[in-house]
Formats: sequence, structure tokens, C-alpha cells
Amino acid sequence: MSVAQENDATRKLTRQNEQFEEQIVEVADNVHVAVGYSVSNVSMIVGDDGVVLVDTGMMGESAERIAEAFRRITDKPVKAIIYTHSHGDHTGGAPAFLGAERPDIWAHVNFGSEARPWKAGGLTFQNVRGARQAGFKLPPDQRINNGVAPVRYPKRGGEVFSDGEATKPNRFLEGERQTITVAGVELELVAAPGETNDGVFVWYPAGKVLFAGDNFYRSFPNLYAIRGTPNRSVRLWAESLGRMAENDAHALVGGHTNPVVGADEVKQVLADYRDAVQYIHDKTVEGMNKGLTPDELVEYVQLPERLAGKEYLQPFYGHPDWGVRTVFNSYLGWFDGNATNLFPLPPKAEAERIAKLAGGHEELRAAARDAIAAGDHQWAAQLADYLLATNHDDSDAKGIKADALTGLAHNMVNATARNYYLTVARELREETQPE
Repeated sequence: MSVAQENDATRKLTRQNEQFEEQIVEVADNVHVAVGYSVSNVSMIVGDDGVVLVDTGMMGESAERIAEAFRRITDKPVKAIIYTHSHGDHTGGAPAFLGAERPDIWAHVNFGSEARPWKAGGLTFQNVRGARQAGFKLPPDQRINNGVAPVRYPKRGGEVFSDGEATKPNRFLEGERQTITVAGVELELVAAPGETNDGVFVWYPAGKVLFAGDNFYRSFPNLYAIRGTPNRSVRLWAESLGRMAENDAHALVGGHTNPVVGADEVKQVLADYRDAVQYIHDKTVEGMNKGLTPDELVEYVQLPERLAGKEYLQPFYGHPDWGVRTVFNSYLGWFDGNATNLFPLPPKAEAERIAKLAGGHEELRAAARDAIAAGDHQWAAQLADYLLATNHDDSDAKGIKADALTGLAHNMVNATARNYYLTVARELREETQPE
């Protein structure tokens, strides 16, 4: 099966590339946003004797090109950089903007808090999962985009989304909000937990521009990242969006994708975005109080059509189902409430019983192949997992699972899931190649 075959999902995801077309957008007087150069947006506010940057992109090469484009607008020095949060795709480009005099670098006092538990616990596997969801191991013809970002291949290895040493913040937002003045530009920094607990949004009242960081972009938000992260509070994310909506913004600059310009449109977008996040939280809690398990909740919680149909709430990057599961986990932890699952059979023991129930391993294998032929790829993948649980070296089962994951990717509009499916399929096929 060709993973590049055109269908409704691939057409929608391909159209999303319009959100990353390389351009400098002037969203208000003296406010310029670099879109599409890097995987995240970089904004410049021009002041009296210098400029303020909001985020810096990810990689040096793209950041240098943004710096060059900004210098064509003004040669005033960078007086301050504001990090909306600590993810490396927003901070990694900072060295390209440093001049002879180091600017102040502002961030939330909890800057880097997401990566801290990984480092303290010695955990590294999130880097493998992060590379899978981003599609870094896929060839270019298998990557459409990353949902809210264009295709890029980092030239550096190491940690996914953690803070670097060279350009750490030296000024911090310690309370709920703080007004700062840099180069004659007055800005309000507001604590905005959401995608991260160190999130900050920036309000520029003179230009009526709101810089949202990754609490907003044109996709359903990533309430849970499949690479694995410490808990993201869906309730607090909705509250942060509510605080953003209190400002009379005429332009909304997300961490990724094109800015939203126009007071009425900004008001509508922020209201819808907040309502969608709040709905996932509230409806999930409602179902939890009925005793529903996570698997039942993802069927129970369905966004109302007035929200699900909005172009900026399509599941290109995050997915409502993942938000439902993270709400459950954040409140009640791993146990789903079903007594059967307190001490479940180990995977191999369960798989042996399933194979016996099917009439034997070959019958189970045949059922998996039949599922592939019928286009029932999720069931085929689950059956392949039973075969692999009984024999991890079963190359035929690896091939079945790889085909199933490729089939799932074929109709998947969510870029992170699509990339993850295709990457794992590629890994499985590589494991079956003779040395």
C-alpha cells in the first residue's frame, strides 16, 4: 500500500501546509511574525531604540534567515527575548539573535519544568517516541507535515524539547502577571499553564496583539503528547484561554501556523478554542462520575459539531481522544476502575490464551491476515501484538503489524499519529531484514 496515495485524510493534511508558507506577516504597526521559516513562529516588536522578540524558532539555520529578514525591516538591536515556554522548537534559535550586548531573556519562573522529572528520573525513552511522532526517521516522501509545523530534519540529536545551556532566561515572571517596558514597548506577561506548566502569554496593548505560545495554533490542541509528558492540566489550559479572551485582541499569534487577524475573528477563535478544551474536561469528568473507563469515555465524549467542524479545531496535531484519556489519568491515575484490570494477565499469558481460543497460533495468524485483507487494520495490529507477545522474533507477525500500521496511517489526518504509525512500521520492517 502506498502511504502517499491521495485520500480525504492526506488531502486535508496537505492543505494544512498552507499554514506554513514562508512569509513575514505584519499583524499590527511595528509587529512582524515570521511564519514557515522555522517549525514555530518568531515575532518581532519594534520599539524606540531596539526590538523585542517573542520566541526564537528551533534551529540555527532557520533562525539566521529570520534574523536576516527582520534586519531588512529594522537594524535596531534585540533588547529582550521572551520565551512563551521552554520547548526547544521555541528557544533553540536564540543564538542567532544575540548581538554584542546580551539581551534580557524573559520566561516563567518554572521554565524547564517539563523536562525536570525526566532528568531527575534518568528517563530517556521519550526521545525515541518524540522522534517517532515527529517523523524524523521517515524519508521525505512519507512526511506531509507535523500538523502544526512544516517538515524539518534537526541536525542535532539529544533531548526532545528541553532547555539549552547557552541562552537560558535571566528574568522571570514569578507571579500571575507582570508589566515590563523594553525599548519603549509596554508588554504584559501572564502566566498561562496549558501545553506546559511554564507557559506565558504576551499581551501588547498598544498594538492589541496577543502572543499565545503553544496554547493556541490552528489545530485541535495537543492536550496529551504521544511522545509522553508529565501531566498537562486540561482544566488550567481552558482557564488560560479564558484569560486570553479577556483582552480586546485584534491579532492572535499562535506558537505555530498563521496568525489570526481581525477583532471579531480573534474573539470567535479564542471562544471556540476555550469551549473545546473546557468541553473535553467537563464531559470527561461527567463520564468518569458515571464510572466509565477511558476506553468507554473516548466514545462517550464527542465534540459538538459546532466546534468539531471548525478548521482551527481539526485534529492535525492533538486529538480529542487523547485529551479524554489524559483528563482521566490526571484525576484517577492508571487504574480504569474495572476490577478485572487490577492484576491483569501478563501479555504473553493473555496471548497464549487468545491463540488457544482462536484454534492455535496459525489460526490467529490467519485471522490477522484476513483483517488486513478486509481493511480492518486496528484489529489486525492487535492480533499481530498477540502473536508477537508469544514470540517477539516472529518476523511474519512483524510484517503483519507493519502492514496494519501502514494501513492505519493511510487514513489518518492526525500528523503525529500518522508519523508514529509509519515510523514503527519502518522499524518493524528493518528488524525483519537479513543482516
